Amino acid sequence: MDTTTETTPLRAVALVCTLSPSPKPSSSQLLAEQTMAALSEHGVTGKVIRIADHDVRTGVAVDMGDGDAWPEIRDTILGCDILVLSTPIWLGHTSSVAQRVLERLNAELGESDDHGRPLTYGKVAAVCVVGNEDGAHHVSAEVFQGLNDVGFTLAPNAVTYWVGEAMQRTDYQDLDKTPDKTAAATATLAANTAHLARRLKGAPYPPTS
Repeated sequence: MDTTTETTPLRAVALVCTLSPSPKPSSSQLLAEQTMAALSEHGVTGKVIRIADHDVRTGVAVDMGDGDAWPEIRDTILGCDILVLSTPIWLGHTSSVAQRVLERLNAELGESDDHGRPLTYGKVAAVCVVGNEDGAHHVSAEVFQGLNDVGFTLAPNAVTYWVGEAMQRTDYQDLDKTPDKTAAATATLAANTAHLARRLKGAPYPPTS
C-alpha cells in the first residue's frame, strides 16, 4: 500500500565540487546551500558536503581502501532520496572534482538490490552550476547524462545556474542579491525534484531481473 503523501519527509545531500577546500568562500557552495534551503520548503532535510574537504580517491570502485573518504559519502547518498551536485565551470567543463564524483558513482553500475535494480534507482538528482563564462547548459548536460547513466532520475528543469559576463571576474558569491532568474530556477528545481522524489518513493521502478 502506498502511504506516500505530499508531506512525506525526504532527505537530500548536496555534493559541492569546488576545487577549494573550506574555509575558502565558494560560489558553488552558496548555490548548493540556496538549493537546499529551497528544498526545505518542500519538506526536505539534509546536509551539504564539500568534496575538497575529504580524501576522495581517484578510481571507479565503491571503496579504494586505505583511508578513502568516498564510502562514507556514498552511504550518505544511498541514505537520501535526492542528490544535488554543484559544480563550477572550468575551461568550459565540470570541475575535476565533479568528474571524480561521477567516476566514483560509476561503481553503482555493479551494485544492485534483491530485484536487480541499481541502488540509485528511485533516487532523484539535480544540478547547480556557476561560472564566469558561458557554458551552464553544456555542463549540466554532461552531468545530467552521467547521473542518469548510473541510475538517478532527473525532473524537468533540474538545474539552477548563474554565469557572469565573459572575461570578467565577478563571482556569484560577490553579487549584492541573487538574480531573479536564478532564484526562480532554484525554486522550480526544488519543487519538481521533491515532487518526483515522492512519486518514486511511493512507486518504485519495476524489477530488472
